[in-house]
Amino acid sequence: MPRLFFALVALIHAAAFAATPPSPERIAEAAVRLGVPRDYASVRELSSVHEPRRLVSIGGRDALGYEQRLTPAAARAWTRMREAAARDGVELRAVSSFRSIQVQSAIVRGKLAHGQTLDAVLRVNTAPGYSEHHSGRAIDITTPGYAPVEEEFERSPAFAWLMKNARSYDFSLSYPRGNPHGLAYEPWHWCWQGDDSEDAPVETQLAANLDPPAGVH
Repeated sequence: MPRLFFALVALIHAAAFAATPPSPERIAEAAVRLGVPRDYASVRELSSVHEPRRLVSIGGRDALGYEQRLTPAAARAWTRMREAAARDGVELRAVSSFRSIQVQSAIVRGKLAHGQTLDAVLRVNTAPGYSEHHSGRAIDITTPGYAPVEEEFERSPAFAWLMKNARSYDFSLSYPRGNPHGLAYEPWHWCWQGDDSEDAPVETQLAANLDPPAGVH
């Protein structure tokens, strides 16, 4: 995701939230109408991703000014990982966390409207309904001194720390070079793979019951 990602979403996010969010099924059909092939998932070896029923705040705002949120268990793991990195002198910052299916659809439409081809868009963004960000488990990470969501992050001490330690907190690098999904290399994108069954809610709710980690801006 190049810097253009944030500029495009900033232009279209108001329209994206203007109406009641459509169902995942309607979003999938909208993706097909955008030109996303019906065999996209099988060809790209991607599974559909459902939005969580419960999210909690991890502190701070994303590039669009929205509250950063993850599932409760993923948020706890992120907090533990950030604190461990801080003890080693490494600062991890969240750039982007939960992203709705509707916003993902708006991202694709915005890039197409700005003249990008669908093939080019789908090399750096998953089609609506297939982004790990929908799950509330994925987080884009940066560190001071490095541009957000750019490959230069791989040269940072933060990336080196994550490669060595992230698995201990059940985070994994989703899109390494040569990944089978046909997606661009994203050294900043990490997804929590732990078990959050104990957090399954009785009813739909949004919660913000975690204190933000120190240093989140």
